[in-house]
Amino acid sequence: MNYLGHLYLSGENEEIITGNFIADHVKGRMIDRFGFGIRKGILLHREIDAFTDSHPAFLQSKERLAVKYHKYAGVITDMFYDHFLSKYWDEYCAEDLDSFASRMYAIVTKRFDEIPGTAKRLLTFMARDNWLKSYGKPEGLARALGGMARRTTFDSKMDEAVQDLLKDYDFYHAEFADFMPAITAFRKTFGF
Repeated sequence: MNYLGHLYLSGENEEIITGNFIADHVKGRMIDRFGFGIRKGILLHREIDAFTDSHPAFLQSKERLAVKYHKYAGVITDMFYDHFLSKYWDEYCAEDLDSFASRMYAIVTKRFDEIPGTAKRLLTFMARDNWLKSYGKPEGLARALGGMARRTTFDSKMDEAVQDLLKDYDFYHAEFADFMPAITAFRKTFGF
């Protein structure tokens, strides 16, 4: 799962939402500078990542991409799954995606001064261009993957990944559909 998936799984607590959003930008002991709720969100993010990375459907999607994308296959799969969540949002959430996205941007923006600088820069662009919603269209997903490709040290080829998604679209969608009930049930074990 990428940003949309993580935010979707965060529940309603604003500190948990913020922690889940910034988790990839919090390294090592940096977690200790945050309050309990934000730390809980960071830890939730890590648990979601661990569950996702070991789920058979996710592994199947990732394996299909690994030959071409190597170490970036997992990141691309995360993005593909956010694409499906965005595209089929109404099947998973009663709240309209535009409303949800605006609410998430506003929640994290409230704590703008507390979050790491890399998360601040990301949030600024994400909210401005409404990435959470744009993931649902191939061109929006291609823009996001292209931006990620430009920031990698090596030639990741992530900018080509949408072509592979479209080629095997039904396979990825079926794997995502298999994965979602499992991750949703897993998230409920956290009791919030």
